[in-house]
Amino acid sequence: MKTLGHWLASPWRRSAAAAVAGALPVLAFPAPSLWWCAYVALVPWLLLLRTAPTGKRAAYDGWCGGLGFMLAMHHWLLPSLHVFTLVLAALLGALWAPWGWLVRRLLGGLPSLGRVTVALLVLPSGWLAVELVRSWQGLGGPWGMLGSSQWQAEPALRLASVGGVWLLSYLLVAVNVAVAVLVAVRRARVPAVAGLVATAAATSAAWAFSPRPAVDGQVRIAVVQPGVVAGPDARFAREEQLTRRLAGQDADLVVWGESSVGFDLDDRPGLARRLADLSRATGADTLVNVDARRSDKPGIYKSSVLVGPDGLTGERYDKMRLVPFGEYIPARSLLGWVTSVGKAAGEDRRRGSQPVVMNVGDDLRVGPLVCFETAFPDMTRHLTREGVDVLIGQSSTSTFQHSWAPEQHASLAALRAAETGRPMVHATLTGVSAVYGPDGRRVGSWLGTDASAAQMYDIPLAHGTTPYVRHGDWTVHAAMLLLALWAVGEGVRTVRLRRSAPGPLAPPARTGHGSPARPGR
Repeated sequence: MKTLGHWLASPWRRSAAAAVAGALPVLAFPAPSLWWCAYVALVPWLLLLRTAPTGKRAAYDGWCGGLGFMLAMHHWLLPSLHVFTLVLAALLGALWAPWGWLVRRLLGGLPSLGRVTVALLVLPSGWLAVELVRSWQGLGGPWGMLGSSQWQAEPALRLASVGGVWLLSYLLVAVNVAVAVLVAVRRARVPAVAGLVATAAATSAAWAFSPRPAVDGQVRIAVVQPGVVAGPDARFAREEQLTRRLAGQDADLVVWGESSVGFDLDDRPGLARRLADLSRATGADTLVNVDARRSDKPGIYKSSVLVGPDGLTGERYDKMRLVPFGEYIPARSLLGWVTSVGKAAGEDRRRGSQPVVMNVGDDLRVGPLVCFETAFPDMTRHLTREGVDVLIGQSSTSTFQHSWAPEQHASLAALRAAETGRPMVHATLTGVSAVYGPDGRRVGSWLGTDASAAQMYDIPLAHGTTPYVRHGDWTVHAAMLLLALWAVGEGVRTVRLRRSAPGPLAPPARTGHGSPARPGR
């Protein structure tokens, strides 16, 4: 330990160690998908933070750890944004600086049993505060929230139906804090073990008592994934060819991926007629995604458009939450130079104004989302409240085909399905495409990045209301309340200490000649 402490005495080495420790949780996400390591992945970072010599150094270690986490989570952006990826990671990583200070404040030195108990409640709340801030779409959105690493664990999916991905993040950090205390603070093992027991009890209670979505029907939805095809005309032809293979399979809906149509259908009636012909051939409506300049209003939109056997149905959803730098440049007048060092958007896409629930056939209601929007739990929750039967995400990861991004994106749909109790279809242009039932478990097989196929899925339907849909982000509200109460308590404690501190010593008495009086005289 002395050798390690001597090695970490160098500020540069300590910063590098913090960055590596902060990157470890990424192993829990796809593609490694070592979901179980999320329960201990924060421990090295926590141990480093609690031993920081000063609060300022702990804040630096929090910043460096956050930089490592953000860079590892978004490393696949490097081919597109190049060096600007490092700038973004550093800016977002700064959000963890206060959390680093908070860890040292509560766990530094030899913390009392009371401080450890408070840490088990407040440190997860601080982590959620960081996730809440970075979930704003202008900062990149809620991609890589710690709780979303648990998309494969059935007990975690049950918890998601109670408190959303926020509850998973909170409990994961609480477990990591408890393990760090068990490793480093022997005198405080009782509250650490109590924290682990409480987490296990919460999971067991959710498993036993939270309402399960009752399956009450089934729908057949086909996903068309053309793969990497150069040019919008060739891509449309390949999608058309794959869709015709679905004829006679009793599909209720056919879904194409994001940017599957590169032309405005109002401006290209020939394409609209070809899509209507496909709908007649398959006996199902087709949900396509148009990425083109509109003929009826200025600007480029990404839109989910429903086409039936008689042509355009009038059902349309314009993407509301755009990808920063990919689809628009925030503060373009200041950051427009990014286009010269990477593949950032040359022209800002336009935003839609509201979510849309589409009516498919006689009795099927679907809620489309486009790409990045599937990361936002509030959007799927809103659509569920509006009465959708199936959630649909249309995506394209062609730029990041050989990275971890496609699998990371596909896994998000499992959390959205579990949170809402509604099945979700994640249809992509180039993979990975996936479908999840109302409990968040996978339906059928994934279509990988090397697939060019049309695949039919028999999807169970459920229409119950999960606690998360009913009560919303209650975990976040509780966490912010805990942080506020702790801050008020610290403020009161500081004031009391200042008032109880002894005042300055009175000056010694002086004699009539002006000399200080001497003892004994």
